[in-house]
Amino acid sequence: MTSTQNNPAIALTIAGSEATGGAGAQADLKTFQQLGVFGIVALSCIVSFDPKQNWNHRFVPVDAQVIADQLEAIGAAYGPDQLDTVKIGMLGTPVTIDTVAQSLASRDWKNVVLDPVLICKGQEPGAALDTDQALKREILPKASFVTPNHFESLSLSGMSEISTVEHLKEATQRIYDASGAVVLAKGGVRLAGAEAVDVFYDGSTLEVLRAPKVGEVAVSGAGCSLAAAVTAELAKGATPLDAAHAAKDLVTRAIQSRVSSHAPFDAVWQGAS
Repeated sequence: MTSTQNNPAIALTIAGSEATGGAGAQADLKTFQQLGVFGIVALSCIVSFDPKQNWNHRFVPVDAQVIADQLEAIGAAYGPDQLDTVKIGMLGTPVTIDTVAQSLASRDWKNVVLDPVLICKGQEPGAALDTDQALKREILPKASFVTPNHFESLSLSGMSEISTVEHLKEATQRIYDASGAVVLAKGGVRLAGAEAVDVFYDGSTLEVLRAPKVGEVAVSGAGCSLAAAVTAELAKGATPLDAAHAAKDLVTRAIQSRVSSHAPFDAVWQGAS
């Protein structure tokens, strides 16, 4: 038997585990694999929906030292010449955010894609606010590409309303001005109309990405998969705009081929691509 050494593009996701398989690190790794990228994960937390309590989050943070150990092992195994692209998903606590920020600062990254998860239903309001502020203070300035959803775009832009495409364009520009990161702001099913609209802005190019809506209800894992697809494409050398288009296409097909279960929400299926 002969062996073949492969050298695919490599991407890291720092994210939470979501037990039903639709979102979080599970969605990220499926997306990386579908797009031909070797995926690595450092788990930041464990999230399991509670079917006895209206499917709300049960949120358990991974110990900070365990997160640091994961990132140390990953950094030792893959040098900057192999691994220069990271996606950051749910971190969940200020301690986790501080641990991840320190790790990010320990080496140079070409691409830092932030899916700015600002709220976890498993947290008390005060803890959620502390986490939001820590994420904006410690992680957002390190991001090169950010993919906020509707709520996150409101928070990051400081706007009181995003109900039209023009509003979303303004929010995208405000977030870019505040962070310096390329922005792909997700309108999804939140904006009225027959199309799911996202807006891309990199400081010079402002482009509206459109696809027909598939229903009027959000599908689990769509946001995670969009950011993961952007990450994978950037790891392969795509431009930010091309990465955004490829991600939009993958997520649209993944929503069309959604997987249902006994949970009150469907999940995207990246294998449809």
